[in-house]
Amino acid sequence: MTRPKSNRKNKLILKYPSSVWGARWKEALPSGNGSIGAAVYGGTYEETVMISHEDLWWQTTTPEMPDVSDKLAEVRQLLMADKAVEADQVYTKAFQERGYSPSMGCPLPLGDLKIYMPGKQAFKAYSRSLDMETGEVVVSWKDGETQFERALFVSRKQDIVVCEIRSSGSGTIESLISLDIHDRNDARTADNRVLSPLPQNMEMKVELPFIQYAASNDDGTDFGAVARVIPFNGQALADLDGLRVSNADCVLIIIKPFIKRNRVEAWLELSNELLQMEDNYEQLFIPHAAEHGAIFGAMTFDIEAEDQGSSNEELLLEAYQGEAPAALMEKMWAYGRYLLISSSREGGHPCSLMGLWCGEYSGYWAFNMVNENLQMNYWQALSGNMPELLLAVFDYFDRLIDDFKENARKLFNCRGIYIPAPTAPDSGLLKTLYPHIIYWTGGAGWVAQHYYDYYLHTGDLVFLKQRALPFLRETALFYLDFFTIGADGFFISSPSNSPENTPGNYWKEELKDGEYEGVVMETTINATMDFAIAKEVFTHLIEGSKITGFHLEEITDWEANLKRIPDYQINEDGAVKEWMHPYFTDNYHHRHQSHLYPVFPGTEVTRENNPELYEAFIVALNKRLIIGLKQQSGWSLAHMANIFARMGDGERAIECLDILSRSCLLNNFYTLSNDWRGMGIGMDMGWAPFQIDANMGWSAAIQEMLVFSVPGTISILPAIPKRWRKGSAGPLLARGGIEILLSWDQRAGTIDVELLSKGSDQEIQMVLNEAMLLDQGANSSGLSKSFHLFLVQGIKQTFNFRNSESFKL
Repeated sequence: MTRPKSNRKNKLILKYPSSVWGARWKEALPSGNGSIGAAVYGGTYEETVMISHEDLWWQTTTPEMPDVSDKLAEVRQLLMADKAVEADQVYTKAFQERGYSPSMGCPLPLGDLKIYMPGKQAFKAYSRSLDMETGEVVVSWKDGETQFERALFVSRKQDIVVCEIRSSGSGTIESLISLDIHDRNDARTADNRVLSPLPQNMEMKVELPFIQYAASNDDGTDFGAVARVIPFNGQALADLDGLRVSNADCVLIIIKPFIKRNRVEAWLELSNELLQMEDNYEQLFIPHAAEHGAIFGAMTFDIEAEDQGSSNEELLLEAYQGEAPAALMEKMWAYGRYLLISSSREGGHPCSLMGLWCGEYSGYWAFNMVNENLQMNYWQALSGNMPELLLAVFDYFDRLIDDFKENARKLFNCRGIYIPAPTAPDSGLLKTLYPHIIYWTGGAGWVAQHYYDYYLHTGDLVFLKQRALPFLRETALFYLDFFTIGADGFFISSPSNSPENTPGNYWKEELKDGEYEGVVMETTINATMDFAIAKEVFTHLIEGSKITGFHLEEITDWEANLKRIPDYQINEDGAVKEWMHPYFTDNYHHRHQSHLYPVFPGTEVTRENNPELYEAFIVALNKRLIIGLKQQSGWSLAHMANIFARMGDGERAIECLDILSRSCLLNNFYTLSNDWRGMGIGMDMGWAPFQIDANMGWSAAIQEMLVFSVPGTISILPAIPKRWRKGSAGPLLARGGIEILLSWDQRAGTIDVELLSKGSDQEIQMVLNEAMLLDQGANSSGLSKSFHLFLVQGIKQTFNFRNSESFKL
């Protein structure tokens, strides 16, 4: 095996080191293997590699949850009496009165590898880079006439962190290497209010060739790591501060972390394991790069950017002028893909709001959030031809199913499952006692979409029978018990919440510190999203049961209940209403777009099957962007980009990404929750938490612009922007298990499409963006041409379209 050739288009290049003060880990270059993370930051003299493990959490409290279902009738009575403010606090007070005081917990950084290398002359020619095809981070600089380089990756093959320090020229490597708990300055919370405790009993021992490190978690268990340090043509000495290397040409460091162990036993075991490993960086790197690269390379995206070798800083400066350059578009697509691969692995936990790279001791929004964010992380996985990454999601929620059943029973006396918006790996019980969390019941249903979509994209009937249908059925059981039936024969969802919005008649703008802010009251009746998700759950359950022959005796009941879901409603502005109950009025000043679920991420409403209703969804989205821009965030802009793409409006979709690029991007291309510079884009917070979901949402939006599919229909280039004049992408994965490889040239009016049915012979309808073929720009404006095709399993079929006269096969 040989090292894969590096491709500049899939490489992040930075010419500036991370900052000296503040949360430097936010400016790191990340590497990860799905369960172990490493974040590289610092400078030439002092470099930090923050190491993390997906199973290392702390500050978690899980008491027995009391049964508060006796409060449900009271809440419903208050809501029907238009006393929403009183209803809002009923459950929260009930939990408090019964002494329920849980804590969600947060990821605990495992520790820092510290590398000190004193310089002899002032550095020059500094750069740091991340190769997204392999996960390798490289920092390089010159000291006089000596070239230095530090390279690192996290092996997907062996669960180790591998780092190598190299020198070429007249100088040699002089270095102090140590392991310690993570930077103590990060004990302060992100908003600088609370000082977190630190891990106790930190210990570092140097027994050549090893550095052994451990500390204690708040549950009394140990965590830590063993590093094997191998200097080539040099010396290593034990020191109170670490391991000192001198006169070396190269230094190899192999680190194996551990959690929930006795330190002495772990040190002995891991030291023996490390001694058995290859002491050659390339031999460790190549098999890892092959496994990582196989997932990363399962799809490509190319819009022929001319500035692929530009640094991140140069690309951001160009984006600040108004349009994100093509190279930034390509790299951000690749980066979202890379981050998901690096933080997802079968049998592990799903990628949370900070991936594997939370550097705060009290991580802010560092959990799994299923009222938008976890879903956004994984929107790209299926169409991006990485279905295996979703297995981490299913493994996680299946493990916690008993907790979800307990939630349903103790909150609302219902069968089935209730998934709280935020969860953490130790428990699926409700731990966040804010009303807008307690009263949002759509979590399980939204997660269920991923289960069924996995089947639709892969055709895996075993998965449908053994995992998707059981999950859907548990979700449906909850709705059947939770919904009540009104006098008109339709379901009522009460209490209800449209994440995380306040109805217009409760939204009061008050002047505070020179800014207007809204008053929060989010407890309602009949949020549109509740019924959109429930309708999807019943539809998929019925469809899947008919395919498999399972639950046939229950289908009639499910079909009858599907008819009890009320129709979507349109307000006086022509927009789809966010709440179906007449008492609650619309409020456009918000970042969530939950009521647009039937268009995206759902597939229920399209321009073709209901043009009038579809137009009302468009109006609702436009209201959010025009009126509510000041309330947006990084992830909501990414969400809007996906919705505009689904609606065939490539210009508005790319505009959202342009705004995101100049408001919520750091120089390492991490996305932030909001603009931290007071530029008037997004909500005011005074600080800006790192949130990885907008990174992922960017990748998903680009894929939405390229292909949209439902079973039996594939739309090609439905929302291609004008400035992507020429390009290629694929293979994307469509519903029906169809791989799509495509290329286009808007100037020439050509589209080339290659289709491969991976599952079975099938007939499909292929819809082309006719306006692009006519060279009329990006948006189809309803112009499309469709063809009926028969695809034979395993045989690639190629179709070439040339201008308007070639609209035939």
